[in-house]
Amino acid sequence: MQYIPRYLVSNKITIVSNDSGFMTEYRPVYSRQIQVYKGIDNVLEFKVVNADQKGVNLNSPSMTPKFVAFDENNTLVIEHDGIVTDDGSAARRGKFNITITENDLINLKQQYLKYNVYLVDDNADKVLTYSHSHFDNDATIYVNGSTFPGPKNSYSVDTFTQVNTQTNEYVSEAVTAEPAINGNEALHTAAIYTNEYIGDVIVQATLDNQITEGTNWADVKTVSFIGDEGEPTPINFNGVFSHLRFKTNANPTDKITKILVRN
Repeated sequence: MQYIPRYLVSNKITIVSNDSGFMTEYRPVYSRQIQVYKGIDNVLEFKVVNADQKGVNLNSPSMTPKFVAFDENNTLVIEHDGIVTDDGSAARRGKFNITITENDLINLKQQYLKYNVYLVDDNADKVLTYSHSHFDNDATIYVNGSTFPGPKNSYSVDTFTQVNTQTNEYVSEAVTAEPAINGNEALHTAAIYTNEYIGDVIVQATLDNQITEGTNWADVKTVSFIGDEGEPTPINFNGVFSHLRFKTNANPTDKITKILVRN
């Protein structure tokens, strides 16, 4: 049997408050890179200390911690007030929590962010904290997107080609149906974005591995539109297919904005 330890610990960061001057003979470095994970809420515990490495009282006077994070373009992407956990005891002195939520990270790619922490008192005066005692206040967060990989991006279909002038039929380009990752009950979802389109949109599928002019397409599902749809129309269907495409019986130009497909 293999023994593999895992650690369940708090993500704790120490920051320095310039409230009583700094020592010049010895300047310890506290800063370390934070790692947060897409797909979950990340609770970060901060401790504000002075030059003597003693926790700073955040309750007298009352101080509200503020957390801000910036991307590589110096654009603000995360902003939160801290939850003070300083209860006056020596163990909790100077501590507060910041929760970086799953929604905060959902639209961020895997990357490095810069963050700052400052304190706001009852008079709305701001006190800057430092990541270490060399007066640097820009610290680093790594956004990890590989631990909880999210859903793949949807395929976007927006090009149609007329294939029959007599019946006014148009077909889209083919997209993969991801047969390798789907079981016998494979669920496919599409969202059809229309703009006063009147007619049918027919989902077609094939089991052929290669798409050619002779590919056999079978109708899977049909959605009818009357032209007054104000929201995207969702459609779900099951089946293990090699490729999918969409057929219309009316001209979709400027009427069907796009169709998003997720397998």
